[in-house]
Amino acid sequence: MLGLVKKIFGDANEREVKRLLRTVEQINGMETQMSPLSDDELRGKTDEFKARLEKGETLDDLLPEAFAVCREASKRVLNKRHYDVQLIGGMVLHEGKIAEMKTGEGKTLVATLPVYLNALAGKGVHVVTVNDYLAERDSGLMAPLYTFLGLTVGCNLSGLSHEEKQHAYNCDITYGTNNEYGFDYLRDNMVLYKEQMVQRPLYYATIDEVDSILVDEARTPLIISGQAAKSTELYFAADRFVSRLVAEEDYTVDVKLRSVTITEAGVEKAEKAFNIENLFDHANVLLNHHINQALKAHVIMKRDVDYVVQEDEVVIVDEFTGRLMAGRRYSDGLHQAIEAKEQIKVQNESMTLATITFQNYFRMYRKLSGMTGTAKTEEEEFKKIYGLEVVQVPTNRPNIRQDIADVVYKTEESKFKAVVEEIVERHKKNQPVLVGTVSIENSERLSDMLRKKGVQHKVLNAKYHAEEAEIVSRAGQPGGVTIATNMAGRGTDIILGEGVHDIGGLHIIGTERHESRRIDNQLRGRAGRQGDPGSSQFYLSLEDELMRRFGSDNIKGMMERLGFEEDQPIESRLISRAIESAQKRVEGNNFDLRKIVLQYDDVMNQQREIIYKQRREVLYSENIRNDVHEMIKPVVERIVEAHCSDDEVPENWEYQEIIDYAQGTFLHEGMLTKDDLWGKEKEEIIEYLLDKVMKLYEEREAEIGEETMREFEKVVVLRAVDSKWMDHIDAMDQLRQGIHLRAYGGTDPLREYQFEGFEMFKEMIEHIQEEVTKYVMKAHVENNLQRQEVAKGQTSSGGSSETGVKRPVKLKEADRIGRNDPCPCGSGKKYKSCHGEQA
Repeated sequence: MLGLVKKIFGDANEREVKRLLRTVEQINGMETQMSPLSDDELRGKTDEFKARLEKGETLDDLLPEAFAVCREASKRVLNKRHYDVQLIGGMVLHEGKIAEMKTGEGKTLVATLPVYLNALAGKGVHVVTVNDYLAERDSGLMAPLYTFLGLTVGCNLSGLSHEEKQHAYNCDITYGTNNEYGFDYLRDNMVLYKEQMVQRPLYYATIDEVDSILVDEARTPLIISGQAAKSTELYFAADRFVSRLVAEEDYTVDVKLRSVTITEAGVEKAEKAFNIENLFDHANVLLNHHINQALKAHVIMKRDVDYVVQEDEVVIVDEFTGRLMAGRRYSDGLHQAIEAKEQIKVQNESMTLATITFQNYFRMYRKLSGMTGTAKTEEEEFKKIYGLEVVQVPTNRPNIRQDIADVVYKTEESKFKAVVEEIVERHKKNQPVLVGTVSIENSERLSDMLRKKGVQHKVLNAKYHAEEAEIVSRAGQPGGVTIATNMAGRGTDIILGEGVHDIGGLHIIGTERHESRRIDNQLRGRAGRQGDPGSSQFYLSLEDELMRRFGSDNIKGMMERLGFEEDQPIESRLISRAIESAQKRVEGNNFDLRKIVLQYDDVMNQQREIIYKQRREVLYSENIRNDVHEMIKPVVERIVEAHCSDDEVPENWEYQEIIDYAQGTFLHEGMLTKDDLWGKEKEEIIEYLLDKVMKLYEEREAEIGEETMREFEKVVVLRAVDSKWMDHIDAMDQLRQGIHLRAYGGTDPLREYQFEGFEMFKEMIEHIQEEVTKYVMKAHVENNLQRQEVAKGQTSSGGSSETGVKRPVKLKEADRIGRNDPCPCGSGKKYKSCHGEQA
């Protein structure tokens, strides 16, 4: 049926290629116009294209002419003229699709066409490679072409300084690795000043070996982790301190809000106990936070009601169902505070400061494209996850490689013996052989066997990219024997040596089938480049991992019934088809796993985008006064809503709880009485409190100065957002690890994760608003106007994260009076109890 449909309508890929061929004819027709141009005239085309874009033309409008210019420049600078199929590949990439192009078809040169065209927009084009060696190699090879055309080229490698990275990203075209792009994005969202950011908004990326990055590494998150300055001892110290405090005198409890507020008396005790001048100084944010959480752990959180202790672990109890919530942890340091209270080990001193998967990073580009020799087998995944279609680009010359049927042996030992014999036979003819193994262990085993036979060879295992690329490029020389793990030297062309064409070209031997057909196809694809002769064959055994998992018992039984000897192989297309069927099942399973991972990560990704967007707005805004006001308002509204229930008469409203909370969070002691609130409607109470807060806010701003207040607000907001977000990442990670146990209770773990994740995010926003309100309204502006990192970070690959330059704001001498110093007015009181109350 499918064959009949194809006959009537034609193959979809074929139709796509035919469509692109019409544009190829246009580009070829322009070659006669470009050839006579002088170098300066050809270079001038870049400025002309930019001007036309500004006047309203699109990149699509410019494509035929821009490709013709790039091809002509390549002829002059690189001495390489793009083939017609390379023009097709270039168009596929420009359209935001994946170009499947066989090994040796010149993908590096293909990329120059869409990269040049898209760079004309001036928004930065990223070329993504799998390692630093390829990024440096490709940028070095292609930079002369781009610079000839008047564009700038940067190379973003690991270990570059902040200034070097900024320069690389500010170029029209930037080469770099997937890891480095992702880590730079995370680091940019941890900086303290906008000048420290290195990336521009993500515009267009083309990914080399796209299957390796978007499929093989899709489940590997990029992580910046670090010590979040939360030592275990501080939790226990805060716990010891709060256990000595007296209810009502040192703190007040709000049962409805499940919160505790420390009083002025409690603050004094804390300052004395920890030998500090001012608990509300920004330098003491961490201590203040620990004390508050320790108070909550002692006063609000009840053992065997809110949580239980099982095997030295604090496990949360669901307040609605009473069931244990395995894997869930209280956020914002409360879980650790409970652990200190219960005198058990405090968990998670090391924290994830920032994290993202490649799936979510690359989906942020406005336009994404990629190249590889093998993508069609993963087409469904590319389409569903990234919205990327796969177009198979025809080869420049017909592929004449011979793919010989697999041979299957009973044991692994007999298989390797046969492989060695095959290598020896071909080596005698001087035919080069490239052997692919799935592990370093197997490559070394094979190497030992060849050494005993006296066959000289090279062994590669994807550890040293530069050296391996050099060795792989020579694998086609007469008599060469190269053993490589499947990924070693990927992205490097193998050129046949003299006389090798006449003896069959490069022969590929696979020693085991991979879980993915794509990896097998990559190995085969190393032979037969650009119409060269070549051959490939896989040697398998019933003891191979894939064979053991799928049906080797049936084949083993058949071999025994037919009386096959240990070293006698089965050579059958039927077995090859059975193996391919098994691979399809594994690929399907792996795709499902990646899809599930993405569904979970999407919850975090939506939250990440909100936080990073708001954080950037803080960095780029000169004035965040209105944002701070918008944070204070819901804090006031929540406390009034909690204690002025519509179900109760105003006489029963809990005025004292409102007063305690207000004076502990955004007003000074003595500023509010019950008489002030009595007789007012709920909305009137909110308005009254907001009015009082704003008057106090204006007084603070007048006293410390507008410029200082603006910087102070940024200091407070960035600190609150960063610390709460890092706690939230940690809590979400804990939730995710334990959520699958919920399936035993008959619930959908993903739905639970989405719901609880949303509730936790809402809670985090409320914590941020409360902390910003408290510090903007209560903190004494002394020496705390340095934007400070909440934690030092390290990338998962071990590179140190960027650290910010501190920029202190100088204050007047009057601002430097300690809170416990005598007040300068001569009253005899401490400054904090006199004129310091308004500071």
